[in-house]
Amino acid sequence: QVQLVESGGGLVQPGGSLRLSCAASGSIFSINVMGWYRQAPGKQRELVAVITSGGSTNYADSVKGRFTISRDNAKNTVYLQMNSLKPEDTAVYYCNADSLVSAVVAGTSDYWGQGTQVTVSS
Repeated sequence: QVQLVESGGGLVQPGGSLRLSCAASGSIFSINVMGWYRQAPGKQRELVAVITSGGSTNYADSVKGRFTISRDNAKNTVYLQMNSLKPEDTAVYYCNADSLVSAVVAGTSDYWGQGTQVTVSS
C-alpha cells in the first residue's frame, strides 16, 4: 500500500504563490506517475498536473504557465509550485499516484492524499 500526505496549502492573495508537497510512503516501488487534482465547492474534480517517474509532465490548460509539478524521487515527494494564483484556483488539492498513467489521468488511482486547502482571496 501507498500513503500520500499533502501539505503546504493556505490562504494567499491573488497573484501570490504557494508550494504544495505530497509525501509518499509505503510500497512506493510500484509508483510510476503522480498527479495533482483539485475540487472546488460545487464543481467537479479537475486534473491539474501529472508527472511520470521519468519527469514527463502535463498540465491543465487553466494552470499552464503558472503551475509547475516536480518530483524528488529521493524524498518520495511530488511538488506543485503555484504562482500567479487566482481566486478560481481556490479548491482542495489532492495528490494521487499509481503505476499506470491511465489510472492517474482517469482519477481511478488507488492512492490518494487527504487533501490540502488552497484559498486565494483578497
